[in-house]
Amino acid sequence: MSRPLPNTPTAAANEDCILVLQGGGALGAYQAGVFESLSKVYREPTWVAGISIGAINAALIAGNPAHSRVGRLREFWELVSSSLATPSLVAQGVSAREGLNEASASQVMLFGVPGFFKPRFPPAPFQPRGSLEAISFYDTTPLKSTLERLVDFDRINSGSVRLSVGAVNVRNGNFEYFDSTKQTIDARHIMASGALPPGFAPVEIDGEHYWDGGLVSNTPLQYVLDQPGKRRRVVFQVDLFAAQGALPTTLAEVTEREKDIRFSSRTRLNTTNELDRQVIAQAAKRLIDKLPPELRNDPDVRALAHVRSETGVDVVHLNYRSKHYETQSKDYEFSRLSMQEHWDAGRADMAHTLHDPRWINHERAALGVHVFDLTSDHSTATAARAPK
Repeated sequence: MSRPLPNTPTAAANEDCILVLQGGGALGAYQAGVFESLSKVYREPTWVAGISIGAINAALIAGNPAHSRVGRLREFWELVSSSLATPSLVAQGVSAREGLNEASASQVMLFGVPGFFKPRFPPAPFQPRGSLEAISFYDTTPLKSTLERLVDFDRINSGSVRLSVGAVNVRNGNFEYFDSTKQTIDARHIMASGALPPGFAPVEIDGEHYWDGGLVSNTPLQYVLDQPGKRRRVVFQVDLFAAQGALPTTLAEVTEREKDIRFSSRTRLNTTNELDRQVIAQAAKRLIDKLPPELRNDPDVRALAHVRSETGVDVVHLNYRSKHYETQSKDYEFSRLSMQEHWDAGRADMAHTLHDPRWINHERAALGVHVFDLTSDHSTATAARAPK
């Protein structure tokens, strides 16, 4: 791992660095860029949690030694973006670039993505009724081969870096997390987290079938915040869809905006709720400390005493901001040019955040939850904190 750059905070010895990765298909290259800056400027994560493409990136990080992680991410993203050459027309303006993106997305729909998925042949309507082939348009066998080649699952299961990925049980609709601290992880768990219907078939694990976790929640942030822990946590939440946006002016913009809202998973609401919960937990603790001994065993007091109170949590939001030429196809537009732009944006946003004075100078030992959004589109970025 590279040494932290000057004027950037270093991680404390008793601190967990957690990377939380939202789903978003082709936009996931942004997360790879975020990780590149994080590992160079700050530190390597001790825990990575992801949904869908975030689960794939998480596996590539947790399933490789520190010195190989960026290289493995680069290998994956260059593989999946290798099918469409970038023509010279991109220099001709926004409309030409939008046309290139749409051509790339159309190619993906027709021919699939190298190392990721391919169209079923014969197509689903001609497959045996009741088979997995009959309920999905694409075959993800290439992804299984790619994961098994690029990810060391023995390393993941050794516990050196915790990995958590979310999926939905098709039969009962329940959300479930596969966690390397609780079970043995293999390629099926990663594929299940990204099995978005009707494009991809559900993945069978121990007799149950699972679809993409984004059907219920596209971010694992709440799962991470709900897990008990005694060490201070710094959580880097990397979102690929923006909850906030302008009123659409065309039907095409309506489709894009609907997708942004559906998959943003109200990440900011999760952190707001966590702030409120921490305020209540800290208040309950202070109140219990003021009670006379004869009231300490009251059932209500004991119940309040069990409300979880963190030693301290920093939640740092990073959110991909769509380019004006990107449309509703942005999450399945895998051109090499777009991939590199997404990667570069993530790298720049993470570096900017870690060099922001509000991040560098904040009180690291304080209790409660501290929320940072330093790459916001707003003219004034925000930083919120729960009172002690």
